[in-house]
Amino acid sequence: MRPAIKVGLSTASVYPLKAEAAFEYAARLGYDGVELMVWAESVSQDIPAIAKLSRRYGVPVLSVHAPCLLISQRVWGANPVHKLERSVRAAEQLGAQTVVVHPPFRWQRRYAAGFADQVASLEERSDVMVAVENMFPFRADRLFRAEQTLERMRRRGGGPGAGISAFAPSYNPLDGDHAHYTLDLSHTATAGSDAVDMAREMGSGLVHLHLCDGTGLPADEHLVPGRGTQPTVEVCQMLAAGDFAGHVVLEVTTSQARTTQEREALLVESLQFARTHLLR
Repeated sequence: MRPAIKVGLSTASVYPLKAEAAFEYAARLGYDGVELMVWAESVSQDIPAIAKLSRRYGVPVLSVHAPCLLISQRVWGANPVHKLERSVRAAEQLGAQTVVVHPPFRWQRRYAAGFADQVASLEERSDVMVAVENMFPFRADRLFRAEQTLERMRRRGGGPGAGISAFAPSYNPLDGDHAHYTLDLSHTATAGSDAVDMAREMGSGLVHLHLCDGTGLPADEHLVPGRGTQPTVEVCQMLAAGDFAGHVVLEVTTSQARTTQEREALLVESLQFARTHLLR
């Protein structure tokens, strides 16, 4: 009998609460672990502190999300090559199976040029899988504002309102040469991608799922699964029926919850959805 698929909770799912809240919710609600989102919160960057939280709550760290968001461009320094290597070292220290990383931004020219080779080299030297995540086009006007606010980012082409890729070679990691992938179902919604087709194309390289939902709005929604238009049930059932040996992580937005009870209800609903449709 194949083992059950482990279901984790992203520390981003409790924002604006801190990482410790994710460990507490995961322990109390019955999640199998957490995904550590490394970003501006100081504790998220402190791997010994995260290890203490893991031991305190009895909740393992299943995966580490590298600090590659626009808002975390200066977390762990400015060099994205060093940041990705540090993320793999952090995963090793925490006993995590996977590092989630986005494709390089197109203005990170040196990083982008060597990205596939770096990912392959890191995996050769570690048991940690580096799973490159699918993203989505940015609106050109939104990209322009981001480039204006981030040091060393230079303006690129594209008229206001045009949909262009901020990533190199594209927002679809299948356009690169990688062994392992993360599939995010909010990102497929925003990109207008077919999530089932993408999962099939990723094949055995699909080792990590961000289970969430979206309606296709230009904004990245990260809805509770089942509340949007994505084939969340089909993707879960596909993984459950196959040889998937990775983790499924709920990366959902609860920032609009007005009370602790509302946030907990969203996290319970998300976990129940995952357990129901990942049953083997």
